[in-house]
Order: sequence, then structure tokens, then C-alpha cells
Amino acid sequence: MNIHDWAVVSDRAVMFAGIVYAVALVSHVIEWAISRTLAPVLVSAGGAPSDDVSEKELQAEKYGRIGVAMTIIAAGLHLLGLVSRGLATDPIRVPWGNMYEFTLAGTFGVAVIYLVLMRRYDLRWLGMIVTGFLVVVLMLDQLVLYKDAGPVMPALHSYWLVIHVLAAIIATGTFFVGGMLSVLYLVKERFEARGPLRERGFLAQLPSLEVMDRVAYRLHAIGFPIWTFAALVAGPIWAKYAWGRYWGWDPKEVWAFITWVVYAGYLHARATAGYKGRVAAIIALVALATLLFNFIGINFVFGGGSQHSYAK
Repeated sequence: MNIHDWAVVSDRAVMFAGIVYAVALVSHVIEWAISRTLAPVLVSAGGAPSDDVSEKELQAEKYGRIGVAMTIIAAGLHLLGLVSRGLATDPIRVPWGNMYEFTLAGTFGVAVIYLVLMRRYDLRWLGMIVTGFLVVVLMLDQLVLYKDAGPVMPALHSYWLVIHVLAAIIATGTFFVGGMLSVLYLVKERFEARGPLRERGFLAQLPSLEVMDRVAYRLHAIGFPIWTFAALVAGPIWAKYAWGRYWGWDPKEVWAFITWVVYAGYLHARATAGYKGRVAAIIALVALATLLFNFIGINFVFGGGSQHSYAK
């Protein structure tokens, strides 16, 4: 196969990944719709759940498992799209040389982090949010950020590109999943403050506020050291290799450091000052906003004023 063939494979794989993610989203929506009918639990005359409830529980479980299975298949297609994107260039390179490719890799990171941590933290209830996010972002990536596969500038011909960006992708995926939990925490807390939640509503089916707060903290605690390595260790080393200096106050470098400071503040406040719950969730979302601006805003606001403008 030549590079054109690999480019076609990449585009098709990403397209089908988006379709399968959409199927997973529909499955999780059906799972949620069925689960709504299970509250309150109907009890038969003997004190046991009625056969109708048991059957609906099995149906909800079935669609939930289908949603997870479709997410795994879509992640496999997603990975194929990434690998073949790298093979579609001469010379062969890692597939994260511009915003389109980094978004492709970053969304794959979100999917993998969700799937890896799903069983550990019982996150299947987040499936509808994660798959919906992946469908929307992949669609925007294809429509707005798409670029044909091609070579990259000389500064990117370094194994530090693999190390630095791969660490950033893993950290970004973890931060996004943690950010989703923080958003849901704030939404559920606000509605609970207004009064009892509807027994059959989506928010009532989420874990308790304490559980969401704790899991969000753990996810951010996982992502932070990886981001530290990506932004403050591997990044400066690569800058020294590419431009002859470790730090040059480039807008991308500055905002990566700002992101690190805000996430460090979140973890410090959460662990030592007791800022749990609402305050912690707000700080986490501020940190996520700085991360998004570092990725998107720098390229569009500063344009050619950044040495990282090649990533646009």
C-alpha cells in the first residue's frame, strides 16, 4: 500500500469509528431510558421484585453492555485511523503533528481512559456522556480541523515528539473525564438544592455527590503527574533539542505552565485545605478551560506569534 492508500484507510477508519461511537451512544441512551422505569422498584406480593422489573433490569444491562462493546470496537477503529494516519506520510511519523491529528489522538485518549478506568471506578454510567462527547468532537475535528496527511517541519523530527505529546494526550484524556464528572457534580448539586430529584430522572441515577467528587479527584490526581512530565520535563527537553533553549516564554509554554499551576492548586486545595465538592469542581473546570485555551486558543489568538503555530 502507498501513502495515498493509507490516508484513505485513516479517513475511513475515523469515519466508521464515529459511526460506531454513535451506536454506542444510542445504546447507552436506551439503557438510561429503560432504567428510568425501574424507579421506584415495583415489589410483588411476596416482597420480591416483580418479573417485569427483573426483565427490565436485564434489558438495561444488555444495552449497557452493548454500549461498552460498541465503544471498544469504535476505539479499535479509532486506533486504526491514528496508526494509518502516521503511515500515510513519507517519512512515516507519529500521527499528532497538527490540531486535527492531536484532536484525533486526544479523543482516543478520552475513550481509552474511560474504558480502562470504567471497571476500576464503576464508570459505566458515564458512557452516555463520554460517547456523546466523542461523537461531537470527532465530527467537529473532521469538519473544521481536517488537514491532508503530509510531512512536518524539521523541529518535529524527534523522538521527544512521541514522548512529550503522548504524555500530554494521556493527561488530557484523564483531565477531560475528570472534568465531565465535575460538570455532572455541579449540575446535580444545583438541582438537589432546589428540592428532591425526580426519581426517574437522569441525575437521580447518577452516583452520590460524594462519590462523584471522590472519583473526579482521583482522576485528576492520576493526570497531574503525567501532565507535569509532559509540560515541565519532556517539553523543555524537546525545546532545547529543537530551538536550543529549555524555556523561551512562548505563549504555548506559558499556558501549559498556567494549566499546571491551576491543577496543582486544585489538588493542593482538595487534599490539604478541605475544598471538596462545589469549590473543587469549579477549580477543576477552570483548569480544564486553561487546558482548552492552551490547545485551541493559542493557535487562533496568537497565530504565528507562537513557535508552536505549526500545530494549527
